[in-house]
Amino acid sequence: MPSAVPDTRRPLAVFASFSGAGGVERMLVNLIGGFLDLGQPVDLVLLRASGPHLARLPAEVNRIRLGTEHSLLAAPALARYLRRCRPAALLAAKDRAGRAAVLARTLAGTDTRLVMRLGTQLSAAMAEKSAFERWLRYAPIRRAYPRIDHIVAVSAGVAEDTARIARLPRERISVIRNPVITPDLERLAAEPCPHPWLAPGQPPVILGAGRLQRQKDFPTLIHAFARLPRDLDCRLAILGEGGGRTKLEELIGQLGLSDRVALLGFQDNPYAYLARARLFVLSSAWEGSPNVLTEAMALGTPVVSTDCPSGPFELLDGGRFGPLVPVGDVEALAAAMQRTLEQPLSPAILRSAVAEYEQGRSAERYLEVLGLAR
Repeated sequence: MPSAVPDTRRPLAVFASFSGAGGVERMLVNLIGGFLDLGQPVDLVLLRASGPHLARLPAEVNRIRLGTEHSLLAAPALARYLRRCRPAALLAAKDRAGRAAVLARTLAGTDTRLVMRLGTQLSAAMAEKSAFERWLRYAPIRRAYPRIDHIVAVSAGVAEDTARIARLPRERISVIRNPVITPDLERLAAEPCPHPWLAPGQPPVILGAGRLQRQKDFPTLIHAFARLPRDLDCRLAILGEGGGRTKLEELIGQLGLSDRVALLGFQDNPYAYLARARLFVLSSAWEGSPNVLTEAMALGTPVVSTDCPSGPFELLDGGRFGPLVPVGDVEALAAAMQRTLEQPLSPAILRSAVAEYEQGRSAERYLEVLGLAR
């Protein structure tokens, strides 16, 4: 047999910070796996390097620590990497990494193609800030983003919001769906679920998931759950951790729901929970493209969502694949939850709605905008 020919392709550099257990980190690991499956070597250039998702990185990923945890202070180190390693292209994850990469490329004096991924509806996140605070946030964006070769947004809402804030032509921004549906999703979903509430024969479980913070608006979900008829005999479980835990525990106690609502913390395998839930509810005030909503649908679990900016409207096709309710509307959310519990869509319909979020398809699109497609 002839000996294997070594892959001489220059690596793609992915510049990111892993600092927790959030959806961005999970999607980056999925995306990197998709790149490797397509034969594209990857250098993962790291600011912070903590959190459970790093353990999922394939062994062939070359990890490079820059030696600093602040994105803008990392620009000189990133510039040295660009000069020394000459990656085929640079993908920056999130706004701060993108702005640091602009500075680093200038310092390096290289022509490395620079693409940035954005996953947040920034104007919604800044809605309660003062005009001066918004100006402070938007001014560096308007200076840096025109110097980025291309921007990838995870939803059309994020793309339009970014174009408006950065004052960029819309054609400079592509929408590429998140690599949510991985080859091992069904296998992970079939693994045993450790919580007794999701064992066979138990009452139906409504599931929420996300960081315990203002964006996810779990108080609205808990209040809506409290309004469901008792004869539905449901329980509510919320996956995730964060600074809002104490207030949520107090609210659960005040509403007399301690025996029916549980905060389960971060789970290494949320898919075992998602696949066994009777209903998944996204109660967020804003999103970019809600990965866990997509994952629930990919596993055939019925969903209800707020019509928050942005992502759910696109994902649910305006309500065709699950009810959309106004942000913060407890009564509307409770009614939609009850209706969906009583008349759920079929798993086959839900799965077909999210086919575009497959890992390989997403990775191919990224390589196209990075100029690395074969």
